[in-house]
Amino acid sequence: MVNQQAIQFKPADRLASLPTQFFSKLVAKANAQIAKGRDVINLGQGNPDRPTPAHIISKLQEASTNPLYHKYPPFSGYAFLKEAIAKRYKDDYNVDLDPQTEVAILFGGKTGLVEISQCLLNEGDVCLVPDPGYPDYWSGVALAGASMSFMPLKEENGFLPDLQAIDPHIAKQAKLMFMNYPNNPTGAVADSKFYDEVIAFAKKYNIAVSSDFAYGAIGFDGKKPISFLQSEGAKDVGVEFYTLSKSYNMAGWRVGFALGNKEIVAMINLIQDHYYCSLFGGIQEAAALALTGSQQCVQEINQRYEQRRNCVYQELEQIGWKAAAPGGSFFCWLPVPAPYTSEQFADLLLEKADVVVAPGIGFGTHGEGYVRLGLLADEERLQEAIARIGKLNLF
Repeated sequence: MVNQQAIQFKPADRLASLPTQFFSKLVAKANAQIAKGRDVINLGQGNPDRPTPAHIISKLQEASTNPLYHKYPPFSGYAFLKEAIAKRYKDDYNVDLDPQTEVAILFGGKTGLVEISQCLLNEGDVCLVPDPGYPDYWSGVALAGASMSFMPLKEENGFLPDLQAIDPHIAKQAKLMFMNYPNNPTGAVADSKFYDEVIAFAKKYNIAVSSDFAYGAIGFDGKKPISFLQSEGAKDVGVEFYTLSKSYNMAGWRVGFALGNKEIVAMINLIQDHYYCSLFGGIQEAAALALTGSQQCVQEINQRYEQRRNCVYQELEQIGWKAAAPGGSFFCWLPVPAPYTSEQFADLLLEKADVVVAPGIGFGTHGEGYVRLGLLADEERLQEAIARIGKLNLF
């Protein structure tokens, strides 16, 4: 008689080493409330709430009929898309990029942020990671079998890491450093002086730099965010990750880039040769149009987030919730009132006000004491969310 017992599969150790996806729990909590018929305002995730601009969609519709794109694309992507991002960086930041050697096309910026750890870290190596920071940095480090040393981002330092406070013994072991400005989750921005310090630090200790510039197009008060690659020597030490997700409301299209150091770009292209066969050609053509066509849509998206930011902070003042306004990104980093932890406070807002925010502890231990609120609803809903929170009389 055949044994009917199912085979028990043991996952590879690398899967067991992955960090818990904290935000999957957040989504589950929100969906549970929605299932009860509650009117939940979800400001806890980083998903743009408006559609992709119409001219980009039209280009995809047109390009999708091209029989050339129904075949496998070139492994590293079409040259015209690499040329398009190089042109955008020249126009926006006066940065010169060689499309053939200094640009890698990614399946969204997140993919590259995980891949770079696979390319540069061996088991036992150290990676310098911001705390609080984007949790997917942790995922790539874990998959590489490396360890993390956290760089605290504190309000008194403008949420910039204090490079001088890093233990020289740790710095000598480090092979990679992540940074992210405009910052998720704090909304902080960096200046050229900081980037110059990063480059000097990286050269001193032979560390590769990964600049996550996902929110590079979103800056407020007339100040355009600065690219890491604008600083002299940046391409000597690292790469910058750019995505169309936020700039053009193209999160679902999964178009990103690694830009800068030729050696690192070549490594990313190599690892992707073993994973993928690049993006659908129609998406690449539409993405190229987004980058080379009129940038009015980018300006309008940025303006919309600034108007929403101003609206939220006017409402926060009305209810007595004191917080510094972000200089970029579409996030607000708000202090949690005593006696709550960030997760307790986020749970309270969901249960009592039907408002979802992300608890700061999900971004690292130094995120405790804060929650992240996304500017990802129209002004009327944002006003409603803050008004609901105000009725709880917590401030």
